[in-house]
Amino acid sequence: MRLDAPFWWYRKPGALASVLAPLGHLYGTLARAKATLIEPYRSRLPVICIGNFTTGGGGKTPTAIAIAELLKGHGERPVFLTRGYGGKSEGPLLVEKGKTAEEVGDEPLLLAKHAPTTVSADRAEGAKLIERRDTTGADASVSNASVIIMDDGFQNPQLVKDFSLIVADSGLGLGNGLVMPAGPLRTPLDEQMPHADALLLIGEGDKAAPLVKAFEAQGKPVLKARMATWADSRWLGVLPVIGFAGIANPKNFYSTLTVHGARLVATRSFPDHHRYTERQAARLLKHAREENAMLVTTEKDWVRLPEDDGTALSELKFRSRPLPIAIEFADAAALKELLMTALKKRRAS
Repeated sequence: MRLDAPFWWYRKPGALASVLAPLGHLYGTLARAKATLIEPYRSRLPVICIGNFTTGGGGKTPTAIAIAELLKGHGERPVFLTRGYGGKSEGPLLVEKGKTAEEVGDEPLLLAKHAPTTVSADRAEGAKLIERRDTTGADASVSNASVIIMDDGFQNPQLVKDFSLIVADSGLGLGNGLVMPAGPLRTPLDEQMPHADALLLIGEGDKAAPLVKAFEAQGKPVLKARMATWADSRWLGVLPVIGFAGIANPKNFYSTLTVHGARLVATRSFPDHHRYTERQAARLLKHAREENAMLVTTEKDWVRLPEDDGTALSELKFRSRPLPIAIEFADAAALKELLMTALKKRRAS
C-alpha cells in the first residue's frame, strides 16, 4: 500500500522540505546509479509509455485506456504492460478472467477490459512475454499485438521507450519542485525532461505553468484533456451521494461527481490502492443509511472489493456504484498524429 503524498509537497518549500532536500539529492543520485547498471531491452514491438514526473497518480491509467482506444480506432492492436501495484504477483503474467485485485492489482483489471494486459515488475520480462505469446499464438486474445502501451514506468530503465507521454494534473503541477522525500519529483526535472516526448495536462488550473514552459522551451508538444465519464451519469442526481475513494487525488473524483450532477453530502478519502477493512465498510454503509444516500466510488476502488462472501466488504460492493472515468482529449487528432509518427519511425528503423 502506498501512502498519501504529504500536503506540504504542494506548497512552497518550507523548513521540513529544506531539511529533507539532501535526502532527495541522495535519492536522485542512487536512481541515476541504478539506471547506469541496467542494459535496457528493446522490444521488437513499439513501446508507448504513459508516465509521470512525480510520484502518485495523475490520470495515467485512464489516459492509457484512452490511447489504446484511439489506436484501436486506427487499426492498431495494443497490449498493456503494467506493474500491478497493490497485487501480490510480480509476474510476468497475463491478466486473465477470474484474476482478482489482490492477485494482480486494481489497475490491471481496468486495463484488461479494453485490451490484453500483462503484469510484470520486470518490464523487460513483461515485454518478452507479450512477444512470445504474439509469436506462438498461444492465446488468440494476445496474438498479433502491434504496440505495447506501458502504464507507468517512465523512470524504469529496463525497457526502451519509443514515445513517452508525461501526464500531469493542472491543479497540482510539480508541487514544490523537489525530489522525494522533500517533494513529489521522482528524480530531478532536468534529468527527466530529455526522455519525455510530450506533455498531457488534465483538468483546470495553472499549477503546471512551469512544466508547460519547460516543454515549450524544448519545442515539445503540450496537449490538454479533461476527466469525463464513459456512460450516462444522470443517475447521480437521483439521491444524495456519499463519495469514497482510495486514489492518489480523490478531490478530482469528487469534483467530477459534482460536475455530473451529484449532490455530495459527504466524502471519505483513503490512501491510493487502499484495502478497505470490515470496520470501514460498516461505517460507510451506516452513514449511507443515515443520510438515505447512494455510495459512489471509482472503478479502481470497486474492483478491490470482494464479491458476495457474506462480509460487510461485499455488501459495500453490492450497495455502492462505480462511476467510470474517462479521459477526453481536447485535440485527439494532434495526439493521434504524434503517436502514429512515433510508430512509423520505430517501424522504419
